[in-house]
Amino acid sequence: MNILFVGDVVGAPGRKMVKEYLPKLKSHFRPHLTIVNGENSAGGRGITEEIYKQLLEAGANVVTLGNHAWDNKNIFEFIDRAKYMVRPANFPQAPGTGIAYVRINDVEAAVINLQGRTFMTPLECPFQKAEELVFEAKNRTDIIFVDFHAEATSEKQAMGWFLDGKVTAVIGTHTHVQTADNRILPGGTAYLSDVGMTGPYDGILGMEKDAVIYRFITGLPARFEVPNSGRKQLSACIIQINKNSGKATSIERILINDDTPFFAG
Repeated sequence: MNILFVGDVVGAPGRKMVKEYLPKLKSHFRPHLTIVNGENSAGGRGITEEIYKQLLEAGANVVTLGNHAWDNKNIFEFIDRAKYMVRPANFPQAPGTGIAYVRINDVEAAVINLQGRTFMTPLECPFQKAEELVFEAKNRTDIIFVDFHAEATSEKQAMGWFLDGKVTAVIGTHTHVQTADNRILPGGTAYLSDVGMTGPYDGILGMEKDAVIYRFITGLPARFEVPNSGRKQLSACIIQINKNSGKATSIERILINDDTPFFAG
């Protein structure tokens, strides 16, 4: 059984990459479950109902979010009826849900979204919330995928080790740069500190590079915009699992851009 996870979709360039390459990736890897992080999919900040539906139509089974979940106010109008969208579960009082269940043929899978606290907005403890949701999910399935949206690599690694042997995968999002530490932890949990970003290839974390450089040089405010032209990239990972045990057996990084084109050989 395979799980495909596509990292942080940023603006129109990210949506275009999903529309173009997600069907190709699904045809090549034959995933049983496809998850897409869409927290930056609306202009680099938040998500709309229309975009949520577009991601599902492109092939996503579940859409995860993160700290920018609430930036587009449209989300409050539809999140409670978005059955296959999960926001960070450790927001103390928020609409929507932090866990979604998806039936895949004869098995069920759980998808959990959590947000870190180091260098980010203080929320409820993600480790305690993870324990609560994993305990809940275990009553229904051993296939449990965790999108941990966090800034600090140490906090992401801590979550991986904390949940090793309890979940199928702990995959990091938020920092937008794909890391090379994909591995299977001793207990059978697939781990990757950050799956990376899907969007502009020649920007900085998906934003126009000149504005970001200006802010670093001057220390002055600058408006960050998603460049809507230029080269693009898609970051993802594919995880193979034993559907009976829920344990991962392999994890492979996927990076599609002009320097590493996609070949479905």
